[in-house]
Amino acid sequence: MSKYYYLVSGLPDIALDNTKQVYTVSSFKNEIEGILSWQDRDLLIPFFQRFDNQNLLIFLKLKNQPFDTRGTVAYDDIAALHVALRDEGKFTENKLVPPYFPAFVKEYLASEEKGDTSLISWEDRLSALYYEHAMKISNRFISGWFELNLNIGNVLTAINCRNHKLDKAAYIVGHNEVAELLRSSSARDFGLGETVDYLPELFRIVEEPNLMMRERKTDQLKWAWLDEQIFFKTFDIESVFAYLLRIEMIERWTSLDKEKGEQNFRELVGAIKRESAGVLDEFKKNNIR
Repeated sequence: MSKYYYLVSGLPDIALDNTKQVYTVSSFKNEIEGILSWQDRDLLIPFFQRFDNQNLLIFLKLKNQPFDTRGTVAYDDIAALHVALRDEGKFTENKLVPPYFPAFVKEYLASEEKGDTSLISWEDRLSALYYEHAMKISNRFISGWFELNLNIGNVLTAINCRNHKLDKAAYIVGHNEVAELLRSSSARDFGLGETVDYLPELFRIVEEPNLMMRERKTDQLKWAWLDEQIFFKTFDIESVFAYLLRIEMIERWTSLDKEKGEQNFRELVGAIKRESAGVLDEFKKNNIR
């Protein structure tokens, strides 16, 4: 496995609450592309397939939305996959297309013929195939990251379903040990007390009433997990992968903070307009006879 002393030692320190981005996902990808060995570049592919998943759903269902440029599968490759499966029922393997895409599109086309194309259920199905694929990666740290995300999402979903008296089995994604226990167990801790060491933290996160703060605390939990896992892998591909993950978190929060700021500005402008209109009406009432 390659070592990246020069690359890692030159990376700026970053924190989840950074207000200034030192990298975007795209700029960091461009910077490391010519530095990593081809074996290590392949290990990063599942990270970018998250964006390919969304682009596939956009192609199939949300056709008026632009593709996420952080994905690696071109529109033409997705279109070719769709046409091949729709018209011929088969697809010649293409290394640029995630291996789980053909099975998913085939299922989608079959359901489309029956008129069943509910986006939410198909997002869950694609996520299940994605995590199943990513957790098979030979690198223990990287496969562990994807299992961590699957488990956190499923545990939070199960707790919320129980709180709102919903059938949790219908919302759990994937088929690992944690997912199966969440579907079947009626215990308060879903039988995960000795399996998921961060379970108490997830129960505390669910109690947070502010949804944005809940998501922030979830990312803090993931950030701490990364710190612990790469402590002895400072110059390995694991550290590069962890840095990419952190960049994506910061990029997402920067975008969310910007959207929130724009929303607050629009609300402020609206309030001023309403107040101004009220003042004008009052002036007219008192001065125009």
